[in-house]
Amino acid sequence: MRPSSGQHHSRVDSKPSQGSDWKVIRDLIPYLLEYKFRVTIALACLVAAKVTNLGIPILLKRLIDNLNVRADSPQALLVVPVGLILAYGLLRMSASLFAELREFLFARVTQNAVRKVALQVFEHLHSLALSFHLARQTGGVSRDIERGTRGIQSLIAYSLYSILPTLVEFILVLGYLAYSYDIWFAAITLCALVFYIVFTVVVTEWRTHFRKTMNDMDSKANQKAIDSLLNFETVKYFGNEAFEASRYDKNLVHYQAAAVKSQKSLAILNFGQQTIIAVGLVLILWRATLGVVDGTMTLGDLVLVNTLMIQLYIPLNFLGVIYREIKQSLTDMERMFSLLNTDKEIADSPNAKPLHIENYGHGPDVRFENVSFHYDAKREILHDVSFKIPAGTITAVVGQSGAGKSTLARLLFRFYDVQSGKILIDGQNIQDVTQASLRKAIGIVPQDTVLFNDTIGYNIAYGDPSASIEEVQEAARAAQIDAFIKRLPDGYDTQVGERGLKLSGGEKQRVAIARTLLKKPAMLIFDEATSALDSKTERAFQEELLSLAKNRTTLIIAHRLSTITHADQILVMEHGQIVERGTHLELLAAQGKYAEMWQMQERAALD
Repeated sequence: MRPSSGQHHSRVDSKPSQGSDWKVIRDLIPYLLEYKFRVTIALACLVAAKVTNLGIPILLKRLIDNLNVRADSPQALLVVPVGLILAYGLLRMSASLFAELREFLFARVTQNAVRKVALQVFEHLHSLALSFHLARQTGGVSRDIERGTRGIQSLIAYSLYSILPTLVEFILVLGYLAYSYDIWFAAITLCALVFYIVFTVVVTEWRTHFRKTMNDMDSKANQKAIDSLLNFETVKYFGNEAFEASRYDKNLVHYQAAAVKSQKSLAILNFGQQTIIAVGLVLILWRATLGVVDGTMTLGDLVLVNTLMIQLYIPLNFLGVIYREIKQSLTDMERMFSLLNTDKEIADSPNAKPLHIENYGHGPDVRFENVSFHYDAKREILHDVSFKIPAGTITAVVGQSGAGKSTLARLLFRFYDVQSGKILIDGQNIQDVTQASLRKAIGIVPQDTVLFNDTIGYNIAYGDPSASIEEVQEAARAAQIDAFIKRLPDGYDTQVGERGLKLSGGEKQRVAIARTLLKKPAMLIFDEATSALDSKTERAFQEELLSLAKNRTTLIIAHRLSTITHADQILVMEHGQIVERGTHLELLAAQGKYAEMWQMQERAALD
C-alpha cells in the first residue's frame, strides 16, 4: 500500500543513531569490493611497506653497533658499514615504493566508489516524489552530496594511509620489543598507546557536536544564499538586500560561535595528546638508558628504541585530527547515504509494465474515475472528480485559482498518487504502469517555465536530446519562436541565463512549447501555456495548436477563456469539483458559471 501524498517518509534529517558509523562503513564496503584484487594487493603493499619501515631502524642499530665494536678493524670498517649503508638506503627506497604502489593501486578503487555513490544518489534524487523536492532546499541537498563524496575520499585516505598503517606498525613494533628486549618496553608502549587512543576518542566525541552544529549552520547559510541569489529580481523589486544579508548573517553568527568552541576544544585535545606522548617517551628512554649503563643494551639498542618510538609517535601526533576528520567524513557520508535511503513515496509497483497506447499517432483515451486527492489531509483539493478525454480530442479545464486545475496535470504525470479513485490511460491504471513510460507519452508546457542555464538550442533539444538541428528548428517554428531566435547574434547558441532569466516570460514559454513539441508525445498538456504570450503570438499559436491536437489527446488548463473556445469539451471546476461541462457554445447557452466568467473577461477586455 502506497503512503498517501503529503506523508513524506524520509530519514534525511534524523539524528544519527548508535552504531550509525558502522552502518555507513557497511554501506560503503560493497562499492570498494568491486575491485577485490586491487584492494588485496594494495593491503599487501601496505604491510610490506611497514615491515620494510621496521627494518630501517633495526639496520641503523646494526650499523651503529658495527662501528662501535669493529673500530679496531680497518678492513671490516671499510666493508661492513658500506654494505649496511647501502642496505639502509635500499630499505628506505623499498618502503617508499610499497607506499606509492598502495596509493597507485587504490586510486581507481576510491574514485570508482565516489563516482558510483554520487551517481546513485543523483539518480535516486530524480526518482523521489515531487513532495520531497518541494520540502527540501536545493542548496542544502547539493552541499550534502558534495560533502558526502568528499567524505568518501577522506575516509579512505585517512583509514588506508594513516590509521591502518599505524596499527600495523604498532603490532610489529610491540612484537619486536617484546621479543628482543625487556617486556617493560612493550608494556610502556602499549599503555601509552591505549591512554592516547582513549583520551583522543573521548575528547573528540565531546567535540563532535560542535562540528555538527558548524555543518548545520553552514548548510543553512548556503541554502539562504542560494535561495536569495536565485530570487535576485524579487530581492531587488522590494529593496530587501539588507534583510537578505541579515538572514544570511544570522546563520554565520551561529557558525562562528560553534567554530570558536571547536577551536578551544581542539587546544585541549592537542595538549593532552602531547602530554601522554612525552610521558611515554621519557619512560622508554629511561629504561633504555639504564640498559646501556648496566651493559644489557648497546648504544645501537638505545638509538633503535628511540627511533621506533619517534616513528610511532609522529603519526600519533595527527591521530586526533585524523580521528576527527574520519568522524566528520562518516557524518557527511551518513547524510548522503540517508538521501540514498530516503523512501520513494511514488514508486513503480513490482509488476509494473510499460504503458501501451493502442494508436500512438492518434493519442490515448484518458479517464478520471471518482478521483479524490489532497496534499494535506486538512484540505481536500479534488473531490470525486470524473471525466473522460476521448482519444485525439481537446479538453479544456477552467476555473478560479485554487480550484484544482493544475493538480490534474500533476496527477496525470504521477507526481502524486490519488487517495481514492483511479486514472486510466487506454484502460490502464497509471499506478500499474512504469513511470518512465507514462511520462514519455505525455508532454507538458507548465505555467511556470524554468530553463537550464545553457543555450536556447540546448533547452529546446532537451525535449529529445537525440534530435537533429533541423528537428529543433522545426519545433521552434511550430512554437512561433524560430524567427526571434534567428534575429539574435548567436542564434540557437544564445545563453538563456540562470532559470532562463535573460529571456522574457513569453520567450521562455515559447521555448518550453518548442521542447514539448520536439518530444512528440501522444498526449499534450498545456498548463496556462499561453499566459505570457502577446495576443498576436497567442492567436498564431492557437492555429498551430489546432493542427497539433488532431493527432494527439490534449488537455488545456486555462485562465483566459478566449484561448479554449475551440475545445471539444470544456470542464468548469470550483472547489475541487466539476460544476459544468460542455462545449463553448453549450456553456454560454446554459448561462451558468462559465457564462459568468466569459462576460467578466469580455468586460475586462473592453476596459
